[in-house]
Amino acid sequence: MIVALAASLVLAGLPTAAMRLTLVLALASAVVLLTLTHGAPVSLYGLTQGVGPSGFGYNSTAEDVTAGMNLAGRTYLVTGCGSGLGTETLRVLRLRGARVLASARSLASAQAAIAATQGPGEAIPVACELAEPASVRAAVAEVKRLGFPLDGIIANAGIMALPKRQLKHGVEEQLFTNHVGHFLLVTGLLGQLTPAGRVTMLSSAAHKGTYPEGVRLDDWAAERGYTAWGAYGQSKLCNLLFARHLGRVVLQGAQTANAVHPGVIATNLGRHMPNFATTLMSAVGPALVLKTIPQGAATQLYVATHDETASARGLYFSDNNITRPSRFGEDDALAAAVWKRTEELVATL
Repeated sequence: MIVALAASLVLAGLPTAAMRLTLVLALASAVVLLTLTHGAPVSLYGLTQGVGPSGFGYNSTAEDVTAGMNLAGRTYLVTGCGSGLGTETLRVLRLRGARVLASARSLASAQAAIAATQGPGEAIPVACELAEPASVRAAVAEVKRLGFPLDGIIANAGIMALPKRQLKHGVEEQLFTNHVGHFLLVTGLLGQLTPAGRVTMLSSAAHKGTYPEGVRLDDWAAERGYTAWGAYGQSKLCNLLFARHLGRVVLQGAQTANAVHPGVIATNLGRHMPNFATTLMSAVGPALVLKTIPQGAATQLYVATHDETASARGLYFSDNNITRPSRFGEDDALAAAVWKRTEELVATL
């Protein structure tokens, strides 16, 4: 979104439509040139980024961070497999031999994602509409019926930046879908985790754009001044705090939970953004700063599968390395309060 706004200001400052078109075409050409030069898509920002202590970084892909792994015999539940990062996560897990319970909003969408991927790993479709508790509970029941112990749950699905306030079961829809739905799913399946099972929550750097209070525990219906990005940021902060409390307080032994920021990627997640913003993101984003989908899926796979992250608990990762979140993201009292508030809510659904 920041890229789109910046680009719009630049384009608006150009005096003629021809000059604006020239800039867009030049940036699009830059994407092609960078791809040809480096053998894979890379942004101008990506050219300035190296690797971190993990040996991976901004430009690492899902295949890079899992290179050499044999995940045969392991089972992962992945939400949001119908498109974008979820489909790529499904693909790479299968490529490495893992069994994937591929969850999407409908069974047909999950089946289509499985058909679009290949690999030695088995994939089983699971329907899970996170905004509907009955669907989430049915998904929990189906996973239990299948009977596979889970080596990992990758909570990848989500919605972003709804232009108008909408409610699901009395809760703002982004907060319900991104946080409450995943809370209901993950806590319902904790008994299915293996002794070293991992929960990986997809958060976002957008958690820093939450409301000034951090989490409005007394206003989950967003009656007190709704903003699309404030509400989205709050939902992503709740994802982060859920992983923090789950990893540091709830899980026992070698079981872990962590949160990740995937990066800024042009995926179906941006479908609710204004048309001008999505057009600009598509035109100039890849040349400037956007990650590719394989790059975007890397961090969640690194955290969910790599030996180096096996003991990480309640941490926040970005670009395949540990990163500090906002001050709210390190607030253990707030994490406990969000857990309690959510637990009370789901008991009424």
